[in-house]
Amino acid sequence: MRRLFLMLPVGAALIAAACGGSTVVPPPPPTGNFSNSSLKGQYTFSMAGEDLNGGSIARVGSFIADGAGKIGSALEDVNDEGAAVQTVSFNGGSYSIDANGHGTLTFLEGTTVGLQFSIVLSSTSQGQLIQTDLNATSSGNFTLASATAPATFSLSEINGNYVFDVAGIRTVQAVPLTDVGLSILGQLKTNGSSVSGGLLDVNDGVSGPSGPVPILSGTSYQLDPANGNGTNFGRGTISFVAGTRTFDFVFYIVDATRFKLLEVDQGLLTSGDAILQGTVPTQSSGFNGSFVTLVGGSDSNGPLAEVGRFTADGSQNLNNVSFDVNEAGTLSSTITNPTSPVYQIDTVNAGSGRGTMSFSTTVLNLGQINFVFYVISPTQGFIQDTSTSVVADGSFEAQTGAPFTASSVAGNYAVGWSGVNLGSTNNIVFEHDFVGQYVLPLPSGQQHNGAIDIIELGSAGKNFIPQDPVTLTLNISGDGTGSNPQYDFLTANAPTANLKFKAYFVSQQKVYLLGNQPSTVDLGVATQQH
Repeated sequence: MRRLFLMLPVGAALIAAACGGSTVVPPPPPTGNFSNSSLKGQYTFSMAGEDLNGGSIARVGSFIADGAGKIGSALEDVNDEGAAVQTVSFNGGSYSIDANGHGTLTFLEGTTVGLQFSIVLSSTSQGQLIQTDLNATSSGNFTLASATAPATFSLSEINGNYVFDVAGIRTVQAVPLTDVGLSILGQLKTNGSSVSGGLLDVNDGVSGPSGPVPILSGTSYQLDPANGNGTNFGRGTISFVAGTRTFDFVFYIVDATRFKLLEVDQGLLTSGDAILQGTVPTQSSGFNGSFVTLVGGSDSNGPLAEVGRFTADGSQNLNNVSFDVNEAGTLSSTITNPTSPVYQIDTVNAGSGRGTMSFSTTVLNLGQINFVFYVISPTQGFIQDTSTSVVADGSFEAQTGAPFTASSVAGNYAVGWSGVNLGSTNNIVFEHDFVGQYVLPLPSGQQHNGAIDIIELGSAGKNFIPQDPVTLTLNISGDGTGSNPQYDFLTANAPTANLKFKAYFVSQQKVYLLGNQPSTVDLGVATQQH
């Protein structure tokens, strides 16, 4: 999933409530076909969140799992706001995977725990994770880079046109120092050894949207050599020039189609992904179909989350628009009949996959909502909200498999979501992260659909709740292609909490989730397990 990139603080109210009381309900017994052998090979991971001081933190890295519960080695680069970017080596670790794909993962620095996570597998090749060692609150994902470990990476794997999206914060040099949201997305052209051009759009809380800025050719990128043990983590460095700026990143290769990025420029903290670009439209008639989008960031009122769907008709019109917004805990009514819903593929920069779209609404006084997007393929892309005073970004995917019904979306799911809690009564706020597994419909003879792990840190205490049982309530509206009003997780341990969401189905196996409570701003993704 794509998290709220502005690392806004989260209240301790939810966790304090969830930790109270004396009733402890055990989670349902894990069922499924996962085991320690399901996590085997070399994986690339990325995470973002908040440190204990409320500053932004992001990390990218790679680890090797042996399929029997041991981590051979791991490497990460971490950018913690206010400190220099560090490269951290881990000499080993351990993990444990339950039958339902939920598990734990630990990296060691010597004999000391360096990082600890709760994880959930959506398949043997990918999953979601949250940090649980109480040194930061962060969430992210991991992807199989190679079933054979240590993997053999080469610089020539980065060869072609990539669509990239990185987001985070920019520190404004004022008194006092101020953080503003920062989003960068675009097309990066590479030839196996150097950057050969491209295009990007930058949006931050000071300068606003930049519009399309050409990326100059000529800068090279490097891959680290294997370490003394012969392990190649796929780590390297890449720089490119656009406008008056040089952008510097550490990267970790997943494979020839994907690599992860962490910005290392002073005062800038962004991270994200670059994905190999396939066939893209060069004019508006080439962009058509129904899509679902998930966007997170901030506006002048605070944290912002947006989930919706639209149909591009090939003639620059958007039809069947359905759009929900959570603006700093204020929930919009579903936008279904916006004014002037249009899109356009950028023909000046033909071949970049860049386009724009917009519509107007009176809901929440949002006015005109503007987007820039870059198409990765006919079925997916990255998107940036460029509306007035907004810095937000995310992704969109083709919607398939409609109509959606309770029976058609039945299955075993891995879920993760992140966001902020604005309901603190003592003005203590901090991020919260969730990861878990559940089954739809409720299994016969079971009281709960599954369980979630919850992490939230704050000055009022350090809180981690493992495996809190949850019962789901699903309410699908019409054919399910638009906004579905109820996808709620009711926790079991007293006092209970009803974690409410609106849902947009990407397919019968995937759903985007938007927090539907006035005290929180959350975004999540649930994916059927395979």
